[in-house]
Amino acid sequence: MSEYRFLQVTVVDGIALVELNRPDVLNAINRAMVTELVQAFEHADKDERIGVIVLTGKGRAFAAGADIDEMRKEGPIDFELADPFADWDKILRIRKPIIGAVKGFALGGGFELALACDVLFASHQAQFAFPEVNLGVMPGAGGTQQLTKIIGKKKALAYLWTGDRMTAQQAYDCDIVTRLIDEEVLLEETMKFAKRITRQPSLAIRLIKESVNVAVDVPLEEGMKQERKNFYLLFASEDQKEGMNAFVEKRPPQFKGR
Repeated sequence: MSEYRFLQVTVVDGIALVELNRPDVLNAINRAMVTELVQAFEHADKDERIGVIVLTGKGRAFAAGADIDEMRKEGPIDFELADPFADWDKILRIRKPIIGAVKGFALGGGFELALACDVLFASHQAQFAFPEVNLGVMPGAGGTQQLTKIIGKKKALAYLWTGDRMTAQQAYDCDIVTRLIDEEVLLEETMKFAKRITRQPSLAIRLIKESVNVAVDVPLEEGMKQERKNFYLLFASEDQKEGMNAFVEKRPPQFKGR
């Protein structure tokens, strides 16, 4: 994959490992990093050799918020003209699974990136927070929306109004984190899980993600319609034929993503 200034991207065994790479500033997120992140994600999304994206941070932290020095002199017209959150919206449109591995801090924009992951693993020492209120602002890349959808209005407001940090255990208890893992094996275990997903039929994986994302936002009946449409669509795939034939013939399936 392409060389990046603020990321390190490695492709191994069908997995695109994307590492935020500003460890000297705890991977503080600037606009150029987000632009590169979208480029890396979109490249992986289109590459048939890649089945899963793993997102993590180099050094001691996942991402300790936005680059405040970059933002502090901005005005509303600057934001309107630059439209920096358009790139964040593109992350939500990635079709392949994004699995996050969080150690250290995931604060502000770092927390928003973590919430944008489909599955999130974290070390026992990880901490999450939206401290923007202490700077006189608020999350702007989906934090208020994503957090509320996951943990509910009352808990979300308590964290957003105070900027209090959420421990890894609290994040797990609130269904933000999927698994808590010892830090020294966090990336290893995340990659093992990602490898399991790469062995699954990629069309089914993609349509499952689409259906679950719809389920979060629409009434049950509408979500059921989307699920059934995708269920029917998979019966046009070679992988459906292979999977069912392999089951009947009592052999491992050989999926091709078609």
